[in-house]
Amino acid sequence: MAAAVILAAGMGTRMKSALPKAMHPLGGRPMLTHLLASVAAVFDRVVVVVGPGMEALAKLAAPHATVVQEERLGTAHAARMATPLLEGYAGDIAVLYADNPLISGATLRRLVSARQQAGLAMLAMRPADPARYGRVVTDAAGDVQRIVEWKDATEAERAIGLCNAGVICAEGPAMLRWLSEVTNDNAAGEYYLTDVVALAAAGGRCVAVEAPEAELAGINSRAELAAAEARLQAQWRTAALDAGVTLLAPETVFFSHDTVLGPDVVVEQNVVFGPGVRVESGAWVRAFSHLEGCLVRPGAIVGPYARLRPGADVGEGAHVGNFVELKATTLGAGAKANHLSYLGDASVGPGSNIGAGTITCNYDGANKHRTRIGAGAFIGSNTALVAPVTVGDAALVAAGSTITEDVPADTLALARGRQVNKPGRGFRGKGK
Repeated sequence: MAAAVILAAGMGTRMKSALPKAMHPLGGRPMLTHLLASVAAVFDRVVVVVGPGMEALAKLAAPHATVVQEERLGTAHAARMATPLLEGYAGDIAVLYADNPLISGATLRRLVSARQQAGLAMLAMRPADPARYGRVVTDAAGDVQRIVEWKDATEAERAIGLCNAGVICAEGPAMLRWLSEVTNDNAAGEYYLTDVVALAAAGGRCVAVEAPEAELAGINSRAELAAAEARLQAQWRTAALDAGVTLLAPETVFFSHDTVLGPDVVVEQNVVFGPGVRVESGAWVRAFSHLEGCLVRPGAIVGPYARLRPGADVGEGAHVGNFVELKATTLGAGAKANHLSYLGDASVGPGSNIGAGTITCNYDGANKHRTRIGAGAFIGSNTALVAPVTVGDAALVAAGSTITEDVPADTLALARGRQVNKPGRGFRGKGK
């Protein structure tokens, strides 16, 4: 049994943003959501500490409990805000930071397990550039004695490669007691969570659990956010290749945290997968396409230059061609929309053909309406289908039509303005 307190009250001034730092997206979802996914798999209770005016962040944390740190008086002070919700809690309590979003469930399980052998366990790393990280000072046995901040460290201490990652875990009653004992007797007048380590070491054993820098590094600036995104994308590209996906130019393909690609999928250059995409076996996504919230079924071809928006469902063997946009639309098996079309709030039956320039006029200024096209229908080029409207199976709509009424099955529909020719009224007739 263990509880987690996540500190998410920081505004992230180095981000230079009105958006709370923990809400900045990484891999298609906010940083806090990444961490919550790992934490929820290990801890039975979670409390998120937010700052004043961060209602959107509190909503993002739901269904987990939230508390507000009205005054930002330091990290230990922020952790204290969770005390009323954890009084009498008998299990371990861990304190984490929302700007360390990539900590894995496996690492958190190692942390909780290590705590069973010591009064306090903490996460630590050996970064390639220790820079200004706090150094973890250990004794001859390797047990943690204290954390010394870079600005306060001696030259010998700055040479230590083991750095503090910020996360600590201790038995609940002890953690709450140590948090209450932390003082603000320092230059900044703040209550530092790192002081808990020294308090714990004074009365018992403290141990460090090491994990890779890529997993533990904090994100405090746009540059660090971009670096974390690059690391994630590299991991996901490798995983896709290992799973039997062909990426013709891996470095130009971008995934979201939940992208699912089946074996023998081919992805060409410069493709972006937004959240909620599943591409099934044997499908082909061609260059410069953007997909989000959609399903691409086996053997389908998407792109180049296609956009699939949420609710798009491309059937087995169907084709979505260049400069075609689908939104909340089902394209049946073997159907084709190969050129320059917008299909929104529509269903297209198997084997139907959508001509170039076709538009489903789905929005009347107040409400969205659906277009239904049956199996084996043919929609001629430059057709406007004014929803709500239904085109039956095997119907043929002539090019250039504006369809405002249902078209029965196996019927030819023509809805064009009558052409009138006026001799002598061309450019020559005007003296040009």
